[in-house]
Amino acid sequence: MIILQINQLTKFFGADLILSNIKLEVQSKDRIALVGRNGAGKSTLLKIISNQLSFDSGDIIKPKDVTIGYLAQDTGLQTERSIWNEMLTVFSGLKDLEVQMRSLEEKMGAPSCFENETLYARVLKEYDEIQETFKQQGGFQYEADIRSVLHGLRFSEFDYETPIETLSGGQRTRLALAKLLLTKPDLLILDEPTNHLDIDTLSWLESYLQGYPGALLIVSHDRYFLDKVVTTVYEISRKQSTKFHGNYSSYLSQKAEQYERDMKMFEKQQDEISKLQDFVQRNLARASTTKRAQSRRKQLDKMQVMDRPQGDEKSASIMFDIDRQSGNDVLKVKDLAVSYDQTAIFQHADLSLSRGDSVALVGPNGIGKSTLLKTLVNQLKPLAGSFSFGANVSISYYDQQQADLTSNKTVLYELWDDYSHKTEKEIRTILGNFLFSGDDVLKPVSTLSGGEKARLALSKLMLQRSNVLILDEPTNHLDLDSKEILENALIDYPGTILFVSHDRYFINRLATKVYELSRTGATEFLGDYDYYIEKKEEALELQRLEGTAISSSSTAVKEKEKLGYEQEKEAKRLERQKKRRLEEIEKEIEEIEIQLEENENQLCLPEVYQDHEKVLKLNTQNETYQEKLMALMEEWEQLV
Repeated sequence: MIILQINQLTKFFGADLILSNIKLEVQSKDRIALVGRNGAGKSTLLKIISNQLSFDSGDIIKPKDVTIGYLAQDTGLQTERSIWNEMLTVFSGLKDLEVQMRSLEEKMGAPSCFENETLYARVLKEYDEIQETFKQQGGFQYEADIRSVLHGLRFSEFDYETPIETLSGGQRTRLALAKLLLTKPDLLILDEPTNHLDIDTLSWLESYLQGYPGALLIVSHDRYFLDKVVTTVYEISRKQSTKFHGNYSSYLSQKAEQYERDMKMFEKQQDEISKLQDFVQRNLARASTTKRAQSRRKQLDKMQVMDRPQGDEKSASIMFDIDRQSGNDVLKVKDLAVSYDQTAIFQHADLSLSRGDSVALVGPNGIGKSTLLKTLVNQLKPLAGSFSFGANVSISYYDQQQADLTSNKTVLYELWDDYSHKTEKEIRTILGNFLFSGDDVLKPVSTLSGGEKARLALSKLMLQRSNVLILDEPTNHLDLDSKEILENALIDYPGTILFVSHDRYFINRLATKVYELSRTGATEFLGDYDYYIEKKEEALELQRLEGTAISSSSTAVKEKEKLGYEQEKEAKRLERQKKRRLEEIEKEIEEIEIQLEENENQLCLPEVYQDHEKVLKLNTQNETYQEKLMALMEEWEQLV
């Protein structure tokens, strides 16, 4: 059943066209992701669908009885109620039915009703009808539903009486999500629902949404989340929408295949056009061939010329390098405890980083991950324990709040003031690589979006050329394309990385080691995110089967991990080298094939094939190219 249909929707902000001829269809059980660059119009479209914004033309068709629930980015509950009482407001209708049932129970128990058979039968019938409605609407389980959702979003029973106005912004956002999930609308629209959620909460939300009874329409920059939840993707690009079947990874694959297919068709047609034009040019003036030339010209005039396929929109260009190499031992943390207001958030944490490591720091929200990073860059003092950096270590720190960006400066001077030895042209080129072009560089920093501030902070980080990067949520505010470019830059980075992230896909691609932070210390896992989850599950399984504590089994697991750590680290390094070499080979093959095609085209020209020296030269070049091509193809096959 179709519960929402959008046809030819167009939206302007003033004179600026934001969305054009958008088409979108939602069936009753659909799981749809809306993807596209920051600023593409995704949130605008969600607000239009949820009746928060008007549109200029087109149609939105929706049955009258279809309910829509919408959670905007960073929406927080604003109320004086407690957490529990606010969640109860979702079920006010059931509470009214419950009051009616209690009233009827009292009436049935009264002697005047009990002794009057006709009255008793009428009251009993009314009670049965209300009770059935109450049951069908979940009246006997709504309190259990509230507890389940609050528990999944990391609120314990001790929190239920807490006034919402005393909570942090992130907690109020999670409660807004909880309230919306409990309403169970026919179409649930979520704009960046994974913000402010730690990894465990994200896993719970994925499971919950997979079993959601209605339809989902989601905007998210979390690729792991999208792959788990959605089955259809609509891309908003160049103000228009395109539909793809499958999850996010499938969408990327289909998009690449479609572009390659369209490009081949375009190139084939361009080749045909070129040959026809060449024939017309050479034969139109000759009496013997003029009719054939005129026929070819008519063929050209009738041909529907394809536009060149548009690839991805312009992307940021990021590359991190170092001025000098650090020593082999980069960081040692011993028995560290950190605090706010002299109360330890965690203690007894031990960490070790060696040159070339890429270490992810994970753990629930509030455990002190960001606090640990701030302590390591001397923004906070440790409560106990110590840490030390090795020889020749230089550190660059990325703060998730971009707190060091000066709000009253323009983008240009925010960067130029720190690197005044560079020319304005050099600074503008660097900013251009991070998608700040033209008048964008004259914007005050205070007016930038979260994504723009993130790109500006990354541009400063790149210019520092430090050999250790300490990154706190570096993918926050970045769109999916920018995340991928940042990942590739960090994978190729020759230094050492310590980072905090809730993006599981990002951790998987980048981490060679994971530290899980808890109140009592830090546990080391010598692999990526999937490896970390696998080992956690193994430890839990051992605990269930043997009835022993996780700590006793983790010792054996850790010993086993250490045996293969050096081999695994070396294997990851070789894998990165192999990937870079494959990319180089593919680029070389493409360049050689282009050159071979150009030479073959030249050999077909009369002025060339009549010149024996030119023919000999081109044939010699082609033989050399063919030999090199064969060698590259052999190397490519071995690497694959």
